[in-house]
This record gives sequence, C-alpha cells and structure tokens, in this order.
Amino acid sequence: MSGDPSGRRPAAADFLSFLAAVRPAIDRSLDRLLPPADAPPARLHEAMRYSTFAGGKRIRPALAVLAGETLGLARDAVLPGGGALEMIHTYSLIHDDLPALDDDDLRRGRPTLHRQYGEALAILAGDALLTLGLTTLAAHPEGAAPAARQRAVAMVGEAISSRGMIGGQVDDLEAENNWPEDRDQAAALLEAIHRRKTGNLLTACLRLAGIYAGAGDGEDRLLDELGHRIGLLFQIADDVIDVEGTDEALGKTAGKDAANRKLTYPALYGLDGAKRLLAETRDQALALAARLPRAGGLFPSLIHYLATRDR
Repeated sequence: MSGDPSGRRPAAADFLSFLAAVRPAIDRSLDRLLPPADAPPARLHEAMRYSTFAGGKRIRPALAVLAGETLGLARDAVLPGGGALEMIHTYSLIHDDLPALDDDDLRRGRPTLHRQYGEALAILAGDALLTLGLTTLAAHPEGAAPAARQRAVAMVGEAISSRGMIGGQVDDLEAENNWPEDRDQAAALLEAIHRRKTGNLLTACLRLAGIYAGAGDGEDRLLDELGHRIGLLFQIADDVIDVEGTDEALGKTAGKDAANRKLTYPALYGLDGAKRLLAETRDQALALAARLPRAGGLFPSLIHYLATRDR
C-alpha cells in the first residue's frame, strides 16, 4: 500500500499503545454504568455483561476519546458517552448474531449470547443495552449543558435509526443473493449499506466528541466525512478478513459472506480490487485527518491500524 499524502507511513503501534492505555478506563466506566450482575433481574444483567465484557477491542469508545482529546477535551468528559456507544454497538452485535439475521455461533471466540442464554434473553439483553446507551447519553457527562446532551441523544438516535444503522442492516439482508446486475448500481448500493450499517456508529463517535467540544458546523462536517471514510475502511478490511481469516484468528465464523452470497467488496471487486479500494480509502481518510487540530494527533496511526488489521 502507498503511504499517506505527506509521504510518511504512520505506525499502527502508536494507536495500539493508546488503545491499551485507555481500555482499562473504558472498562471501568462500563462497569459503573451497567447494572450489577446480581441486581434483579439477575439473569438479564448477567447476559448484558456477558456480551459487553466478551473481549471487544473497544474501538468505538476509544475513537470517541481520541476525537475528544484531539479537540482539547479531558478524557473523563468523553468516557461515559463512549461507553454508551459501546453498549449500542454490543446490542447490534447480539441481534446480528441471532438466527433470523446472521445466525452465528461464535463471537470473539465465545458462544454468541443466544447460544449461551437463549434467543429470548438475547433479544431482551440487546434491547436493554440499546436503552441504557441512550439514557446514558441523556444523563452524561454530568457537567455538560443539557442542550449538548440533548443533541448527543438526537444525533446518535438518528445514526442508528431506520435511516441509519438499522436501515443499512435491512438493505444488507435484502442484498443477499439479490445484487443489482449493473456493477455501478451494485457498487453504489454496497457503499450506501455500509455508510449506514457500519459507518454511522463510527461517525457518531467522532461527532459526539465534537458536540461535547462545542464544534462548529464546519468541524462537524469534517468529523462526519472522516467518520464515514473510517467506517468504509473498517468494512472493507472486515470483508477482506472474512475471505482470508480463520475461525480461530477471528473469534467468529470465517467465510460466511461468500457462503451466503452477500454483497461484499471482495465479491464485487475481487480480493485484489478490494485491497486496492482499501488503500484508496485509507489515503482519503488520512487527508481528512490532516485537517483536524494538531494534524489529527493519533488519527493517522488509527487509520493505518484499520487498514492493516487482520482480525
């Protein structure tokens, strides 16, 4: 892959060091925000914690913290909001794994929630995490102006709505074995699906930090576009990994996209074409990150990590 627009190749290790440093604080925040496992109804709360603390990388809350620090915010001001987005992400994974959707038995190397606790409790645990995520955004950070918290709830709610993440999931399901015959139409549909299904929540992480930092319209638009580039980068890499990875390396079932004839980047462009698009998207994200304060801080390293990760 080519380097970034300045000719430098940022090391993924810088972001991984940041992620390792911030992850304990994210987990402590989540532990405080979630109901205790023994609080009634205990089995529901156990299930919520089973999936939330299943070993996720915490990319979304780390992305919110990174954006906040790049915009000059203290870490503690962003952690509750980042935790709320991780809860919402976890809800989406629980529901995605259900037999009616992706029908997966493994998530992060462990049985999926419905395999461990049953389908009914998995649905309800996902519902509870979504609700708790939104109420957390409404109540935190405690020092934020009520108007900022209201904007945060509205922005995240729109990002995951029927016009956002959930709608993208519906279109993704309907595209299985049913792609447009025209390649350009298929490519437009594929990008539209993943701008919403994957990109919207990642974008919300950046825009949430912008709301807390009092970003203006121009900075919000920059965060929005960077978030969507990062989302596409994340998804293209996921599609490539699904082709090249193993169950053991991924912690979930590999090769399911091809088996289900899903509309993916390797399916549409071929594996080499998907990798070329991955490099192009990476360079677009790097150019956008260079326009952030402090030249994006660790964002170049994050982008490099997303473009080169193997799980």
